[in-house]
Amino acid sequence: MLPEPEPRLCHALADDLRSAGYTSAALRDAWGEQADDALARGLRRPAERALEGRGDPLAVLGRLWGLGFAVSRDELASALPALGVDGAVGLGLARVEGDDVQPAVLVRPQAFSDEAGDVEWWIASDLDEAALQGPLPEDHVLGVGGASQTLARLQLTRRAGTALDVGTGCGIQALRLRRLVDHVVATDISERALRFTRLNALVNDIDGIETRHGSLFEPVAGETFDRVASNPPFVITPRVEGVPSYEYRDGGLEGDALVAAVISGVGERLSPGGVAQSLGNWEYREGESGLDRVRAWVGDAIDAWVIEREVLDPLAYAELWVRDGGTVPGTPAYARLIDAWLEDFARRGVTGVGFGYVLLRKPLAGGPTLARYERVAGGGEAGFGPHLAACLAAHDRAALLDDDDLAASVLQVAPDVTEARHHRPGEEDPSVIELHQGGGFARRVEVDPALAALVGACDGDLAVGPLVDAIAQLMEVDAAHLRADLLPRVRELLVTGFLGFAD
Repeated sequence: MLPEPEPRLCHALADDLRSAGYTSAALRDAWGEQADDALARGLRRPAERALEGRGDPLAVLGRLWGLGFAVSRDELASALPALGVDGAVGLGLARVEGDDVQPAVLVRPQAFSDEAGDVEWWIASDLDEAALQGPLPEDHVLGVGGASQTLARLQLTRRAGTALDVGTGCGIQALRLRRLVDHVVATDISERALRFTRLNALVNDIDGIETRHGSLFEPVAGETFDRVASNPPFVITPRVEGVPSYEYRDGGLEGDALVAAVISGVGERLSPGGVAQSLGNWEYREGESGLDRVRAWVGDAIDAWVIEREVLDPLAYAELWVRDGGTVPGTPAYARLIDAWLEDFARRGVTGVGFGYVLLRKPLAGGPTLARYERVAGGGEAGFGPHLAACLAAHDRAALLDDDDLAASVLQVAPDVTEARHHRPGEEDPSVIELHQGGGFARRVEVDPALAALVGACDGDLAVGPLVDAIAQLMEVDAAHLRADLLPRVRELLVTGFLGFAD
């Protein structure tokens, strides 16, 4: 068990890491771009080779806690003048074996930017597969992985009073939420994970994070929050003997029941106007769409925006997560685990597994006005949070407008929107007109000439109604019919970020 972090030692560690210049940019510079790419693929040796012969604090800490290699006791003592080797051992970050010091965990710098500025944190987590040179233990506490980065980029950027991080792991979502809210409650079924969360908060001098032990919403029964974030253990894993169940990714329930519990239960934990954002997997079963399953979990009492990014077939899904646990392809153990996954899927009639993002919101008053369940494969994720916030604001405003009010509104096309026209050889008129979104989810929408003309004319000057009337006159069609056709599609373009209100 990781020791309970002592504040004095955590602050000393931070002083040493800061003095060493232990940042993500400095490490990349130290071992080079090619080694950095190799490290992302689980190959440590190129980075280690680049640091060989160096005894400066950055190189020593990079080998020990960045890569997971042993260093000499004298080297570490020199690199940690404030904490010392005994302090590192006392925090559970290292263990001494003779004249060498072995890493007990990883401590890696994590840089990111948000509306509040640029940030560099140090995040401690368990040794990964590369450092262990084998499969992970079932109580493994994951560091900042791809899924956790995705959820962080999805988070709305508005300030709030309270937040809940369900299944906090190493605490990265709780730390990110704390930049936006006054108080964060972080829960996890793993006491080891909660100790990592407390350690990371102390090392990075972040207060206002309270940790509670327990499953899902049990530790916060009867409480409500302005914001909820969850990167739950959503991986669908066979519940049979011989298949490892990793706490950081497997919820211990059959199929997608854990994700169903998060989605169906979070509404009761939201304050009026509160927003919950999470990741999830959901099963497609014979005759039953995965998005329809999610719709049933949400119910009809809460706003919902569910975006499915991809659907994997059972074999591809099984291979993804068996490899993730460190089992080597081509081995008997690999084949046995794949077979267990496929048998489990076949028993429930699973034909595919969807992955996506879930945003739920408790209405301030009245009933819900948003129910979007869609498949969107594009987008680079970098600006998803601000994009979602802008789209929600546009939806909320448009939902209050009837068609006459919308026709009286002045709109403007988003600055990242471009238009593409495709012509058949020799033909003057385009056969296809598309609007392309450069940011957000990089949507592409096929439009007809009338809608293309309206979007092109939305420059923040004239209201929608007069523009539609002018277009109807040019096209020699009935203005009332054209307005009835265009206004619902204008609402859709507002919600998806192609258009915005000019004021």
